[in-house]
Order: sequence, then C-alpha cells, then structure tokens
Amino acid sequence: MISANILAVFYLISGILFILALRGLSSPETSRQGNLFGIIGMAIAISVTILSVGNFTTGFVYLLIFLIIGGSMGAFIAFKIPMTAMPELVAGFHSLVGLAAVFVAISAFLNPEVFNLGSPGNIKIASLIEMSLGAAIGAITFSGSIIAFLKLRGIMSGSPITFIGQHYLNLFLGISIIILIFYLCKTQTSNLFWIIIGISFLLGVLLIIPIGGADMPVVISMLNSYSGWAAAGIGFTLENSALIITGALVGSSGAILSYIMCKGMNRSFFNVILGGWGATDQTATNSSQEQKPVKNGNADDAAFLMKNASSVIIVPGYGMAVAQAQHALREMVDALKKNGVKVSYAIHPVAGRMPGHMNVLLAEANVPYDEVFELEEINNDFANCDVAYVIGANDVTNPVAKSDPQSPIYGMPVLDVEKSKSVLFVKRSLSPGYAGIDNDLFYRDNTLMLFADAKKMTEEIVKSL
Repeated sequence: MISANILAVFYLISGILFILALRGLSSPETSRQGNLFGIIGMAIAISVTILSVGNFTTGFVYLLIFLIIGGSMGAFIAFKIPMTAMPELVAGFHSLVGLAAVFVAISAFLNPEVFNLGSPGNIKIASLIEMSLGAAIGAITFSGSIIAFLKLRGIMSGSPITFIGQHYLNLFLGISIIILIFYLCKTQTSNLFWIIIGISFLLGVLLIIPIGGADMPVVISMLNSYSGWAAAGIGFTLENSALIITGALVGSSGAILSYIMCKGMNRSFFNVILGGWGATDQTATNSSQEQKPVKNGNADDAAFLMKNASSVIIVPGYGMAVAQAQHALREMVDALKKNGVKVSYAIHPVAGRMPGHMNVLLAEANVPYDEVFELEEINNDFANCDVAYVIGANDVTNPVAKSDPQSPIYGMPVLDVEKSKSVLFVKRSLSPGYAGIDNDLFYRDNTLMLFADAKKMTEEIVKSL
C-alpha cells in the first residue's frame, strides 16, 4: 500500500494529463496527442488506485478480475462498433458511468465505516449530501442515457413523447428529490435513500423522452456532463481527488459543449437540460407535405458539372457515415483537384449524430485539415460556389430553418447550400432527416438529386471523371 502523499501526487499528475487530453481533443490536429495523454493519465490513476488497496492480496485479485472483464468487454465493443453507431455507444457508456455512481453511493450508504464516513444511522452530513447527490445524478444519467440509446438505435421512436403537465411533473420530482435529501440528512432513514434513487431513475426517463431527434446531439453532450457531475459527487464521498478532478473536468466540459451545441442549433440551453421545455411537435410540419417534382441525375451529370466548375464545396452528413463513403469522397476530390477545381469541405456543428462526427470520418480518409471549414467560416462562400456536393446531409441544409416559423428546426443556423449555382444532393430517397421533416432543398430548381448509396454514387463519379 502506498502512502497518501504519494497517492495524491500521482492523482495530481493524472489530473494534469486529463486537462492536457481535453486541450488536445479541442482540435483535429492535436486529437491523437490528446488521446495519448488521456490514456496515460487513466493508466496512472488505475495503477495507483490498485496499489492503494489496504488488503493488497485479496483486493488485487478482485480488481484484476473486474478489470479483465470490463476491459475485455470495452475492447471487444470498440473493435466491433462502426462509426455510425458511435453516438449510441457514447450514450451507452454514459449510462454505465451513472450506474457506477449509484452503486458506489449505495455501498457507501450501507457500509459507511469502510469509507470512514461514520456508522449506519450516523453518517457525516456532508458525506450524506454528497452521496445522495451523486446517486441522484447518477440515476438520472443512467435512465436518461438508456432512453437516448434506444432513440439513437431506432428501437424507440425519435419523435418527442409528451403529455399534459409533463414539465410540471418533472419540476415536482426535482423538488421532491431536494426535500427528500434534506429529510434524509435529518433522519438518515434508509427508505428515503431508496426513494431518492427510484425518483431519480424516473426523472431521467421523463427528461429525455420529450426531446426529439433534431436535438439528440445536444442530449449526448448534456448526458456527458451529467455523468461527470455524478462522478465528482461520488469522488467527494470517497475523498478521491482523481475522481473529483476527472468528474469536474467531464462535467464542466460537457456543459460548455452543450451550451455551444445549443447556440449552434439556436436552442435554449435550459429548455434542453430541463427536458425540452417548450419543444415543438416535430411531426407537424411534415404531415401535410405534398409531393413535388424533383430533378434526377446520374454520375455522368455530376461529373460533368463538377469537372467544369471552378469551385466545389462538399457537405458531408450522416448518410456518408452510414455508407462509409469518406475514402471514395477523397478519391473524387483528388480527381477534381487534378482538373484545377478548388475543393472545400463544409461541416455543420451537428452534422451526423454527435459533435465532431464528420471531422473524425474525414480525418480517417486523410483529408487535409486546412480544407475543412466550420459553418461560420464557409457559409458566405456558397453564394460564389459553382457546385455544392451534399453527401448524406439533410436537416443541416434545410432552408425551412430560415423561412418556416412552424418548423422544429426554425432558427437553427444551416449551411446556405441553396445559394450555390448547382446543388448535387446524394441520397437514397426523399425520406426526411432525423428531425422528421421534409427538406425544401430537394425541390429547388438548381438541385439535382442523385438517388443512390453515397459510396456507390461517389465511386461512379470518380470513374466518370
């Protein structure tokens, strides 16, 4: 067993590495380095935690068994999971963090002597508050993440599920948790502790079901924040500085990311974290949509337009991820460059189903970082662009976000693709995007629809070029 001072030093080192990891992950150029810092920091934290176990022989055996089981499962999932399923994987992992916080809180409540928190019925008030908050936030994170996983996986409808008085019920449950924690501190009755956990599980479900598909990227980052605060709360209970630092980093960075995402989608931050308060019905706009004529094209048409263009802007989306078309897209761009065409990539903050989804896919295909631009950097360039090649994106290019106040995406900044001289839209069908509404861009006079699998169409365009 190592001393408390040495343990604190190593935890501080791991905390610094976690901060450097976050700093590295803020940019695609330094993301690999950031990942490396995070791996080293976590390896140090796990190693010194194992060495700090009192009964080293028995404790080490148990820790080793669970590390092998958990590590093997994590490695297997990581190797098998496709990039398209990454959002639901993140939601699933968030649920595990929340559940772990609940289990640790239960363990501390039932066996406070082991954690030097007092005795049953006589637990330190500060520790009782910390473990109660950690358990409550962890339970909300667990059940909320499960709902997010089911929605992202398609097992559960992505449409908002609402009922009369829903938000007032959420408010009542939230206030009830606070009151119950107060009485728990006064009486230390075990029944109150279990009721707090039960209500928190229910609140997690009720907070996420009214949030529709268009806002799921924000939900992912919000649940990330919740999992961090749950871990931090349990860190205080265990007096574990590494857990406090890591939880606070995850919680605060997740909250900041949620705010940035809300700003990028013109959503109210408080509406989302309070369970979609004031959310609109995402199916209303699409219910009366009439069939309109569209212009169909093929690979030869697309190749002719792009080869004779001076500038082309690529707009990738979730459809590109599903088809794994990023490598074929890179080949197409290389062919265009040989013909003297200037090519850029336009990335919307919520393209795909989680922040950075498209950046990761393009980096996988070795797309140069200086050719990839965010919405605010490139949106003005569409007016001077000859061809916009939209590959699998949908809601983030929908002009109704600027024109229809009844649309669920109204007010959300979108890419001004319709301002290009020509728009090539690669899509399997005219089906709506994840927000569940029709895309007005399909029917514009300057849009040519290319109905096909994104990878197959792009490969055919490469041959035509």
